[in-house]
Amino acid sequence: MSTPQNPDPYAAQPPLPPVPTAPAGSESLADGEWHRLHPLTPLFKGGLVLIIVAGVVLNNFRDRIIYWAIGLFAPEEAHVGDYSGGDPVDWVLENNLILIALLVVLGALIVLIVGFWLVWRFQEFRISDEHVEVRKGIVFRSQRRAPLDRVQGVNLTRPFPARLIGMAKLEVVGAGTDANVPLEYLSTTKAETVRSDILRLASGARAAREARQRGGSPQSAAPAAGATSIRSQLIGSMNGGVNDLIGGVDLSDVAPESVVKIPTGRLVGSQVLAGVLWLAFFILIFGVTLAFVIPAILADDDPDAWIGVVGITLGLGVPFVIAAFAIVWAQISRSLRYSIAPTPDGVRITFGLFTTVTETIPPGRIFAVEVTQSILWRPFGWWTIKINRMSGKSVSQQQSSTAQQFNIVLPVGTRADVERVLALVLPDMPEEDRPLVWEHGIFGPQAGDPYHVLQKRGWWRRPFSWKRHGFAVTDFAVIMRRGNFWRKLAVFPLARLQGVSAAQGPIDRAQRVAILKAHSVTGPVLGDVVGIESVDLTAAVDDISRRAAAAAGRDQTHRWAQDAVHERSA
Repeated sequence: MSTPQNPDPYAAQPPLPPVPTAPAGSESLADGEWHRLHPLTPLFKGGLVLIIVAGVVLNNFRDRIIYWAIGLFAPEEAHVGDYSGGDPVDWVLENNLILIALLVVLGALIVLIVGFWLVWRFQEFRISDEHVEVRKGIVFRSQRRAPLDRVQGVNLTRPFPARLIGMAKLEVVGAGTDANVPLEYLSTTKAETVRSDILRLASGARAAREARQRGGSPQSAAPAAGATSIRSQLIGSMNGGVNDLIGGVDLSDVAPESVVKIPTGRLVGSQVLAGVLWLAFFILIFGVTLAFVIPAILADDDPDAWIGVVGITLGLGVPFVIAAFAIVWAQISRSLRYSIAPTPDGVRITFGLFTTVTETIPPGRIFAVEVTQSILWRPFGWWTIKINRMSGKSVSQQQSSTAQQFNIVLPVGTRADVERVLALVLPDMPEEDRPLVWEHGIFGPQAGDPYHVLQKRGWWRRPFSWKRHGFAVTDFAVIMRRGNFWRKLAVFPLARLQGVSAAQGPIDRAQRVAILKAHSVTGPVLGDVVGIESVDLTAAVDDISRRAAAAAGRDQTHRWAQDAVHERSA
């Protein structure tokens, strides 16, 4: 395989062409001005919890609260002896205190509404050519900013309660720990428009503002954001929420033939098979526990001993069965209505039955891809695809189930599905590298295996998969092949490789082998292979370093708008 001439990575980049502006007549908010979020944002960001807590407190302490309120406004009517132990509503009616009670309720509602209005009034966001910013707070002010050239993706989440009235949460994924900037909440239509604006501006063109000014000011192309009344926003968002709930979301701007979907039967079947492992684990733990517990219980010859055995069995078994069902259902519900499709701004992934999440990953933001197949899925030819990408979340947030879901781009699919998804997430993979992925990689090893494999003298490190365990290097990526019961094939594009290293412990030195590590961003895809011949590994590390520097110099995926304009002008 010939290596192309390496361009100078430090050479000046060509000037960027103008980015396509927002369509005429659309209500673009990327005008550098401050805008407010949806009027119901305070209610969904804690107001519901506040109302529920207030209801519980009123229910538990209603006697004391009503007596205190009546005593405050009409002390001559507050006869605690007459009221104690009775129903507060009947007592209010009997004492003709309805007006006072209504005034108290009205006052509480006014305080609550004013508080929500103040919270909404001091939450704003703006989108400029350089940043997405959010500021909020009344007493303690805070402001978060995400540089557009560091945007790793844009997530659009529709929690079920908010989805019913057409609201969505937009999250700009940054390149760093706790670097995400959330916009919660917006109407679904406005959130989709903001997402498009952010991705359009993040596509690499710095002259977005000048282009818009040459084409006309945003205010002249669309009505001002404040011209729409709050009532109109609420009615429009609720209509949109009902329509999205029935017909699905985020498929209007992609071609139907470009969408990869998962049949419900396949999804349920794959998760049920995965639940078999939980069942086997439960039977093992449960059997070992009973093997020690039952003889001790029955040793006393107590007639009621079997009652204790049944109690222990149910006490251990029922919670585990419920937990297993909950895990399987959570996986199924999160992956229902799954679809993945290409868009001009990157790969768009949508999943979720009740809470719908839409993620748009711009080109060049995927750092590693892994195709995995469980031994239970092998008879059906099913696979799953995971990726490493910058999440912009803290370590604890990355360990949550929702965050892990973002790293799964194909929960379960056939080979045809896998090939289509790999073409989406790795569009620049050369055709000559594909045999390394399938014939020699996923289904290998085969005759003439090009992989550097684990040496036979180190078989004990991977006793069931040592013949498959290895790696291959091309001008595009480092490809790692591992596992036998769980087949894994990981691809690390060299243009986004964070580093490569070799490690060798005392036992490795004695066996003249070493460990190769491909360093990537935090994610489920691991980049290490063990037991590789030391001499071969040293040469491979140098080779990978040279190829990675050349690949980084050629890479232009982070400036995808420039490529799109060049294609249109060609």
